[in-house]
Amino acid sequence: MSWIIMLFVGGIAGWLASIVMKTDAQQGIILNVVVGIIGGFLGGWLLPMVGLNLTGWLGYLITALIGAIVLLAIVNLFRRGKMR
Repeated sequence: MSWIIMLFVGGIAGWLASIVMKTDAQQGIILNVVVGIIGGFLGGWLLPMVGLNLTGWLGYLITALIGAIVLLAIVNLFRRGKMR
């Protein structure tokens, strides 16, 4: 997949994950793209472990979305532990 498509799919996945996790107001477009790309790597590592192997741009989007949701859940878990 080319870098431009990876950034585009990562941005969409990060944005959708931030909406699902209700953190959209806290982060901007750059952080959405970063979360989506890291989520893509995380999802690409986790999903084959459970037997799922998705291909195509829709498969990459679903993989990145699942990975980004997992990443945001981990970040939210650590944020709750901090004093406010």
